[in-house]
Amino acid sequence: MNRYDVIVKPIVTEKGVAKKDGEQTLCFEVAPDANKTEIRQAVQAIFKVKVADVRVLNNVGKLRRRGRYSGFRSDWKKAYVRLKAGEKMPEYADI
Repeated sequence: MNRYDVIVKPIVTEKGVAKKDGEQTLCFEVAPDANKTEIRQAVQAIFKVKVADVRVLNNVGKLRRRGRYSGFRSDWKKAYVRLKAGEKMPEYADI
């Protein structure tokens, strides 16, 4: 899997920005079949930083309705990537 296939997109929410500023943790949506090692290598290669820890979270798609029609959103995977101490925090616009 290509390193740009592993990381789908950064998640820029209030919680994600707070973790980025306070805990040196980046938040990404990643490929559902990516493991922690692939995520670590992709972040290190793309952003040129050292990764201390990777935590993953599998989100199950919710039931959504449009009138009488119902369906499920897609399942997706989120990764919290903590950088080592002393590493410069990358900006998402620098990609």
